[in-house]
Amino acid sequence: MSTTAKPDWTDRVLELTVGPIAHGGHCVARAVGPDLAPPPGRVVFVRHALPGERVRAVVTEDSGGSYCRADAIAVLHAAPERVTPPCPWARAGGCGGCDFQHVDPAAQRTLKAAALAEQLRRLAGLDRAIEVEELPGGPLGWRTRVRLAVDDYGRPGLRAHRSHDVLPIADCVLAPPGLLGPVLEQRFPPGSQIEVVRDADGARHVFPVETDEAGVERVRQRAAGREWRLSAGVFWQVHPALADTLAAVVGDWAAAPTGGTAWDLYGGVGLFAAVLAEQVGPRGSVTVVEASAQSVADGRAALADLPQVRWCTARVEDAVGSLDSTPDVVVADPPRRGLGRDVAAAIAAHGPQRIVLVACDPAALARDVALLAEHGYALTQLRAFDAFPMTHHLESVALFEPVRGSW
Repeated sequence: MSTTAKPDWTDRVLELTVGPIAHGGHCVARAVGPDLAPPPGRVVFVRHALPGERVRAVVTEDSGGSYCRADAIAVLHAAPERVTPPCPWARAGGCGGCDFQHVDPAAQRTLKAAALAEQLRRLAGLDRAIEVEELPGGPLGWRTRVRLAVDDYGRPGLRAHRSHDVLPIADCVLAPPGLLGPVLEQRFPPGSQIEVVRDADGARHVFPVETDEAGVERVRQRAAGREWRLSAGVFWQVHPALADTLAAVVGDWAAAPTGGTAWDLYGGVGLFAAVLAEQVGPRGSVTVVEASAQSVADGRAALADLPQVRWCTARVEDAVGSLDSTPDVVVADPPRRGLGRDVAAAIAAHGPQRIVLVACDPAALARDVALLAEHGYALTQLRAFDAFPMTHHLESVALFEPVRGSW
């Protein structure tokens, strides 16, 4: 009985014609040629390339399956959208944080739109034109929260792509000027991680990741006309314009009625709850479900003047089925994996007139679109924002409403 050996192209240099963008920050190419071992036309996911280019790429990972991963090391025919990266670490073997520094910023948004549209077609069966909207501030200096890894010598830096190696960077062009420099000169416990945050007042805060340290100075953040004072490690949007942008879109589409009932699932510190509470007024009700006890504590303090906001410290997956109110609108901002089958079904079972979903992953969003469609909810509005320039990431807001006759 004969068996076919799995290919291993690791470290092999391939000459490739690059195809379309794919979700994840790479483009799709197929390796063809008489000198290549089977399978013919094998898929290669190529970083630091652009659709239509001819490149030489080195294979960086190969598990022997139907595809391998590679990094472009030479461009034989460049696409017109190619530019010189502003950071020397944005290259093969370099930092894992940026995917698109070699791409003109406007073209980055076009690539992200294509990736989101492809996921909606493939996973949800929707053919929809997508525009990824630019946020204020430009493509550099926007990252107000940076997580640094610490190497074996106590030196902080950023990790290489798909690696635990820590790169000895001198700065990061995505961070506001002056934020990281003094921190990168310090030494920390080897193997640890630290988070560097710039708050709404421009102050720098440095926290150990997963700290339970008490009494630290709070990070001031502002959005939706309010101020939050956040504990170490509590989530806040990293782009300075995103919190206000999301609050405005969510508020517009939620349109919770005066005296009505709203849910804010995966509610964090209550950014969307603040907007919903103003809509329902003092006779209405907003229920926030959030698993992080510290986020709930910070949110309670920030929204103490809104008694119509009720807090539930629990996993949404555990709590959503037992919530006793019938919501007019549900807002959900789940983690990267999305709602998933059980949560989508539980939300739909309560029959809200509107579901507003905030999503940071195109594939997860597309899966949730398909799941909600199974329960009679159609995607009626969609906006996408370039909240993470120079990377493949984007933020989307989707509105779902019952298909006529479903309820």
